Amino acid sequence: MPRILPLIAAQARPRLIGEPVSAFADEVTAALRTKPDSKLVVFPELHLFGDGQRTEALQDSAEPLDGPRIKELKELAADLGIWLVPGSVCERGPEGQLFNTQLVLSPEGELAGYYRKIFPWRPFEPYDPGDRFTTVDLAGIGRVGLNICYDAWYPEVSRQLAWMGAEVILNVVKTTTPDRRQELVLARANAIVNQVFVVSVNCAGPTGQGRSIIVDPEGNTIAEAGDDAEVLLAADLDLAAVGHVRTHGTENLNRPWSQFRDGEAAVELPVYQGRINPLTWTPPTFNA
Repeated sequence: MPRILPLIAAQARPRLIGEPVSAFADEVTAALRTKPDSKLVVFPELHLFGDGQRTEALQDSAEPLDGPRIKELKELAADLGIWLVPGSVCERGPEGQLFNTQLVLSPEGELAGYYRKIFPWRPFEPYDPGDRFTTVDLAGIGRVGLNICYDAWYPEVSRQLAWMGAEVILNVVKTTTPDRRQELVLARANAIVNQVFVVSVNCAGPTGQGRSIIVDPEGNTIAEAGDDAEVLLAADLDLAAVGHVRTHGTENLNRPWSQFRDGEAAVELPVYQGRINPLTWTPPTFNA
């Protein structure tokens, strides 16, 4: 049975801190007019917090997950009947922490999942690190994994999400520096080695470097922004491609998730004080 995920990745300029959510609602609505069948719309990291990296402004803007801003965002997703990733937000944690938190809001207006960035970009970002990985099931479609900007530089993050059954990794980005060129390599590499789709959506200029990209499970580019101009990348992801490439191999050759034979010993991983165990190596399968 086909499982198609029509989506929009919005390479957009950040909105200023404090702008009403109604202004963002107009932006999402305009995006949907370009691809009305979209079930998922994804915006860049900190899209609603475009006031540079001034710690005071970010601290002042932070709200808990049950705060008024997220309440309005949930209502927006419900009004439009879509899965909405409004980038990430400044979250005030339960013990006063400042988290950079990616949200997934459901068509029913619920907070379906959230992810606190585990690897803030040190020493430049003021955020406290999160401590858990997150996947979200899009009912009847598939499973997405959440990932914020610098997380992509740590292969363990994408591998963990794939192991948790993610078929698509949503990497929301606010890269303002020249290393966006390397991030494009990482987007393809993380897709290839984990055999997943990767949607890496960066903010537009003049703040960001742009060059958003959508990659398939073999590392092929589905859609890409050639520069930092505002643009909407639209794609229909056939999630059956994940199962196909894992069964037949990348280029009909490489099947890393089927590496082990019955009865083989675990592979020790001293750098993690852990191991790869053949008995638990296969990722779970999403049941639509």
